[in-house]
Amino acid sequence: MSEGKIRNMEEFAAVSGLSRPTVSKYFHDPASVRPSTRARIEAALEKHDYRPNIFAMNQNRKLTKNVGIVVPYLADPFFAEIARNLEQRCIAAGYRPTLYSAHGDPALENDILDSLRSLKPAGVLLAPLGRVSDLRAIEKFCADVPTVLFDSMVDVAGLTFVGSDNPQFATLIVNYLCRTGEPPCFFEMKTPSNPNANKRRLGYIQAMERLGQTPHVIRAEGEGWNFEEIGRRGGARALAEGQVRTDTVLCSNDRLAIGFLTACYEAGLRVGHGDRCALRVAGQDDHPFSRYACPPLTTVAQDYEAISRLAVETLFRVIAGDAPAGQSTLFEGRLVMRDSA
Repeated sequence: MSEGKIRNMEEFAAVSGLSRPTVSKYFHDPASVRPSTRARIEAALEKHDYRPNIFAMNQNRKLTKNVGIVVPYLADPFFAEIARNLEQRCIAAGYRPTLYSAHGDPALENDILDSLRSLKPAGVLLAPLGRVSDLRAIEKFCADVPTVLFDSMVDVAGLTFVGSDNPQFATLIVNYLCRTGEPPCFFEMKTPSNPNANKRRLGYIQAMERLGQTPHVIRAEGEGWNFEEIGRRGGARALAEGQVRTDTVLCSNDRLAIGFLTACYEAGLRVGHGDRCALRVAGQDDHPFSRYACPPLTTVAQDYEAISRLAVETLFRVIAGDAPAGQSTLFEGRLVMRDSA
């Protein structure tokens, strides 16, 4: 047995050479980890004579009926809509949801997680910022508090996630656009805030190559969550510099597409299908405002209802201890054809 005293689960995970979420899974259900991992943990338990405080763990997890809902940017109507769905489902199940917005700020996201930990919620539904998130803070929080991630997945093993199949979104709309006109170029932010953008770009490239077409990606300068203005400025520059070498533009998301539509209007270009139109423009998400763009935006719809329903149901199973950790569920998108393409 080693000489040093192991004081907590984090130290035990470190000396075992495993992640804290993996060790936490074992202590809640030894059968939830692989046999080889279980043998490794049990050997470390024997060597270090460590036993977790199960009473404290249970107390921390089950004191309240409060549920935290954390989104990256509540001013975005997409997150407002899905948060509304999550809130209503939690209330209907007898829980008390509290909504938090990180406002695109990773430091604020960490502060929210710290505040939630001190409130000892029954569980948390978390849509992380993604690229700028503190992955270690998220990993530690998810080990301490029953948590289900939604919308964007981060690169931390063992987390439970419910969201959309972003590569499928791109494949679906690329197939449609190629079938009905010229192959699309792909318009995105150079430094996207949300990791879903990267999956959509890769999906676009793969779909184009499968169809024997040459991908062409246009990147707009800008960071943060002011997507419409980034789309307008970047779109104006791309049009003025001749970067758009096809009459079809697929945008990474609907908010960028709405900004690109404004750039087309300011350049005197008519968007839509028909002899009098210069460009077709499409987006992805079916953002609540996309149907009210001018012209209404062709897009791929996220299944808000299914994502919110399964996210809440999965969280309740995690709280009850009968859901396997690390499960990822992805919902396919639905093509929505409108006048822009």
